[in-house]
Amino acid sequence: MHGNKQHLQKDFFLYNASKARSKSYINMREISERFRLPPNEYVIIPSTYEPHQEGEFILRVFSEKRSLSEEVENKIEAERPSPTPTNADKDSEEEKQFRNIFQQIAGDDMEISADELRSVLNNVLKKHKDLKTEGFALESCRSMIALMDTDGSGKINFDEFRHLWDKLKSWQKIFKHYDTDHSGTINSYEMRNAVKDAGFCLNKQLYDIITMRYADKNMNIDFDSFICCFVRLEGMFRAFQAFDKDGDGIIKLNVLEWLQLTMYA
Repeated sequence: MHGNKQHLQKDFFLYNASKARSKSYINMREISERFRLPPNEYVIIPSTYEPHQEGEFILRVFSEKRSLSEEVENKIEAERPSPTPTNADKDSEEEKQFRNIFQQIAGDDMEISADELRSVLNNVLKKHKDLKTEGFALESCRSMIALMDTDGSGKINFDEFRHLWDKLKSWQKIFKHYDTDHSGTINSYEMRNAVKDAGFCLNKQLYDIITMRYADKNMNIDFDSFICCFVRLEGMFRAFQAFDKDGDGIIKLNVLEWLQLTMYA
């Protein structure tokens, strides 16, 4: 356990009983308990009285002998998962359909704007009957354009669009994996696991921000918000890595660079 700072999954708590807990689970400002435990590694988990509530905790641990402690999930990074093998014939047929739709909408310049991208993607989504969604909002498509727009034109060409669709397909697969009831939404806990499956390693503060920014009042995240979140994560990690020339995890931006980065992301 020591050195493993990853988020503990639900199965961990299903198959591992607690070794000690407060005598009564009530809504109090302060809880103090004394336990006698054999030498081992333990996880201490504070919680609010009701689920999905924001809270701050001061945790003090007094031990008779020297002990080490560390916070889980304090590493932030983006991994690149290996691409999954695809059916060449299926991809070839799909690409033909995309190219036909793309050519019809893009016109002679073979580039599409956010409005046109929205039309293409929503036409494709209509064919996915197993995915309950009302389609992509214009703001989501603007974020996708910003992610793939390498020349700053505000439009993307077919190759950029194809690369974007490959990402959307992999993220769609993750969403469908966690949308087990086919409601078209996943809850905030599942979102944490989905983010991890997509190759993003975040800490608790960032997961809280994602929930606050993209979840509804019931702490559920729909498909459009889900994709919008992943597009933003991908774009911000990519931008940071471009500025982090020496790879030390620290960048320095002037006000113009900062505004360009955040306003167009």
